[in-house]
Amino acid sequence: MKTLNYLYTLLLAAASLHTVQAQKADDLAANRVIITGVRFSYPLVEQWIKRYKEAHPEANIVIESRNVSDPAKYDLLIEAYEQDATIRETREYAYVARYALLPVANAKSAFAKKFADKGLTRDLIKQIYFNDIYADKRAQKKIDVNYTIYTRLQKAGAPITFAKYFGFEQANIKGNTIAGADEHLIKSLLKDTLGISYSVPGLLYNLKTRKVADGLTVIPVDTDDSGRVSDDEKFYDNLDVVLEKLQAGDLKNVPTEHIHLKPSLSKNNYQLNFI
Repeated sequence: MKTLNYLYTLLLAAASLHTVQAQKADDLAANRVIITGVRFSYPLVEQWIKRYKEAHPEANIVIESRNVSDPAKYDLLIEAYEQDATIRETREYAYVARYALLPVANAKSAFAKKFADKGLTRDLIKQIYFNDIYADKRAQKKIDVNYTIYTRLQKAGAPITFAKYFGFEQANIKGNTIAGADEHLIKSLLKDTLGISYSVPGLLYNLKTRKVADGLTVIPVDTDDSGRVSDDEKFYDNLDVVLEKLQAGDLKNVPTEHIHLKPSLSKNNYQLNFI
């Protein structure tokens, strides 16, 4: 009889443990928020998640990296380009940050050596980076260095924003199209001593030293649209100086755009509170 009682107690304890574990799993699932979208925003979003969890330790907020397309299920989607007005009218979203795009070259390239000093005007950026069937070829500058442009293959925030700022579509950007995320452009550029591209400061600078990342040269642009790049416009050696300039005012020929969070239709409290 004692043996039966003992077995009964064990079974009851096991069942109770299973119930507690199941409840914890249910709570964890209920508190789960999956975030995905533009990868270059992940370091910033990770900081937000850390701060949020300090106040809400029960929250289960995770970043699920996107590949060619977004995961089938997500709670918050990070987007880095402005949707058409008709789409914006039918959806919810929250602006959470802004980003900028800067031209960049392989530091060993002849392009970097020439244009790190000379800089790029608006007309030169359009001539170098875009296919423009309406351009007056007679007015274009002679570029006596070789270069290879790297750009995104898939529809994405950075190429859409870069092209739109200068009056083009993503499909108008010249060069080799690379599958994957924005960091894959930088990896391709670093392997090619003719490589040039465009990217966000977070991928162009060493976030610890605040200096331009090894192997890269950020190319200065004509930020006042005067038709030339002055010494005052060559401020790209230090990330903090770049961010200060971006925050201070409207720099010309530096495309910028909002990063925003789009919630899924199935909302929970942690999803809404996190926004």
